[in-house]
Amino acid sequence: MLGVVLVMSLMVTGALSSGNDTSNNSNNSSISSNASPQASAMFVFGDSLVNNGNNNFLKSIAKANYYPYGVDSTRGATGKFSNGDTFVDYLGGWLGLPAPPPFADPTTTGQKILGGVNYASAAAGILDETGQHYGERYTLSQQVINFETTLSQLRPMMSPPDLSRHLARSIAVLVFGSNDYINNYLLPGLYPSSFNYNPSQFATLLLNHYARQLLALYSAGLRKFVLAGLGPLGCIPNQRASGQAPQGRCLDYVNQIVGPFNEGLRALVGALNNGSLPGSMFVYGNSYTAMGDVLNNPGRFGFRVVDRGCCGIGQQITCLPWMPPCFDRTQFVFWDAFHPTQAVDAILARRAYAGPPSDCYPINVQQLALINFV
Repeated sequence: MLGVVLVMSLMVTGALSSGNDTSNNSNNSSISSNASPQASAMFVFGDSLVNNGNNNFLKSIAKANYYPYGVDSTRGATGKFSNGDTFVDYLGGWLGLPAPPPFADPTTTGQKILGGVNYASAAAGILDETGQHYGERYTLSQQVINFETTLSQLRPMMSPPDLSRHLARSIAVLVFGSNDYINNYLLPGLYPSSFNYNPSQFATLLLNHYARQLLALYSAGLRKFVLAGLGPLGCIPNQRASGQAPQGRCLDYVNQIVGPFNEGLRALVGALNNGSLPGSMFVYGNSYTAMGDVLNNPGRFGFRVVDRGCCGIGQQITCLPWMPPCFDRTQFVFWDAFHPTQAVDAILARRAYAGPPSDCYPINVQQLALINFV
């Protein structure tokens, strides 16, 4: 458990660097890759940022299976917390892979699981207790268990050597941590974590839990991992409207407390890549920089509105059912109080796929896909 031991010693602080991507969102508003697959499958673990419908099948109030969610998608409201596609939809497009189906859907069986499965769940966190006030959700630990269920379905479909090669050539994308802050640490009336841990201690707690589950996924056969860091959570409409932020400003305190987690996650990637896990590669996605660039220079990317969501009456909630959203979604950075629009997700995915080490460390997803471990 070398990765866990290394993480336990991390006491990290510091600001995150800025990037210089100047692409306009008009060049990223659709999934355009029709190339042959660069990976055998994509397995998605995470929260509502990459959830594609698992919560539709759970007893949860964290759902997005109603209009106006999906307003810009030909499939309508499928459960994605977006006006259209999400980060992993675009990333899969760049990799030449179809969007993996949701694990909880009873029809996700047989040939459907060969290209991967999406286990992400709205309100899910790294900690099991995170988001429990929303009801049922697949926590990180449960998503790892669900992946093992998928493995039990794959084993009869291919020989052990073929399955090992299939998993080694797959890409696992993990997007976790936002809820551990928004729906745990920053809710002292519901969760005691902010009383029990200072920000550095809480980040270390999260990273230790995270490392254990990453090692479990490695033991199960996955070899290529993309770990997304946290964006500037103090800038989402929910936090801006909390009453704690100055008018027209992000909530700086919240942005500061996610710093130890991001720095720690980057350090964890370095530790996991030190040779203790043979035939594997871990990549850190610098979401803070990528999203920060959009928020700091919205006009450069073709956006106009950065401080409120496109849908929802109040800026602290998700979209209300059947309430019309804003007219021009391409002008908005945020879709609702928590989630970016598909135009922003397209930018983030392209930077993860082809960006420099300041965007994706130590290599980008395109380079990751080219590695052949078997």
